[in-house]
Amino acid sequence: MDGTTTIDPQRLRAFAAAVYAGAGLPPADAELVADTLVQADLWGHQSHGVLRLGWYLERLRRGSMQAVTRPVTLVDAGGIAVIDGQDGVGQVLTAAAMGEAVRRAKAHGLSAVAVRNSNHFGTCMYYTLMGARAGCLTFLTTNGGPAMAPWGGRRKIVGTNPWSFAAPAGRHAPMVSDMANTGVARGKIYLARNRREAIPEGWAIDAEGNPTTDPQAAIDGIILPMAGHKGYAIATLVDMMSGVLTGSAFLSGVHGPYDFDHRSGAGHFIIAVDIAAMQPMAEFGARMEAFIAELKSVPLAKGHDEVFYPGEIEARNDERNRREGLRLPEDTRADLARIAAETGLADRLPF
Repeated sequence: MDGTTTIDPQRLRAFAAAVYAGAGLPPADAELVADTLVQADLWGHQSHGVLRLGWYLERLRRGSMQAVTRPVTLVDAGGIAVIDGQDGVGQVLTAAAMGEAVRRAKAHGLSAVAVRNSNHFGTCMYYTLMGARAGCLTFLTTNGGPAMAPWGGRRKIVGTNPWSFAAPAGRHAPMVSDMANTGVARGKIYLARNRREAIPEGWAIDAEGNPTTDPQAAIDGIILPMAGHKGYAIATLVDMMSGVLTGSAFLSGVHGPYDFDHRSGAGHFIIAVDIAAMQPMAEFGARMEAFIAELKSVPLAKGHDEVFYPGEIEARNDERNRREGLRLPEDTRADLARIAAETGLADRLPF
């Protein structure tokens, strides 16, 4: 099978769920984690898709992430909650926390939910879109293992620390942003390695501080912040919210999903606003449609065929990939085949 052959996303999701169920996750949790990975591929973000299936599996095998997630609510104060994830599965904890944030926002107009002692959860937008579909404007931050150095420093202790906003957009797919504060998410460098492709100059420096286009040297070195010192500043603030404020680990105390032998210590911070508490949903939807129409009305710059609003490209990718099927890099397919053989699920492999 070559990289031009398509894969049925439903069969891919069922395979991933079977892998995680076999590793001890309750069936509903296994299906959720599988869905987060395949959904990332459907959106076109293969850096956070099934490429990561084996990473989470290895963390489960080594006990650095607990298969059965048992969160404990430490603070329950109206619109505010603090949850200890007790090293449970990041996707399970974050989906539950977003549900809690929406419920509290509907009751109080505004909510803030903090999660400590969690794990990597995939794409931020998976969860902020849950809130947007429920009629809320949602904001989510998380910290991650060291990837960049503080501005002016030479040792990486700051994570990529992504964040996401999402809101419903009337008749359109929700408006959503999801971005790391490095110039590129670390997962995109892993994806380039899987594709055996060079990375662009400016993404990273190697361990000696030299510019590099070699993805492995970038992984071993330091990823550069977006927008110079501004990206560093935002990443630091995200870690403050995700780590310091939540009571979780921060900076070098956080370990990424590819660090199989250490508990993650990742923390997440969610804010949800009930839009209907501020204006009728129909009015908000009409205003969002007018907002998007104005964005798209400007003259096009040279080399561009269309203006997109944030989240529109992902929504189109999702529709197309569900219809046509997914194409995965050769190394990703090979890793899935390895996992299938190790877990006795070769008959469930979708290619």
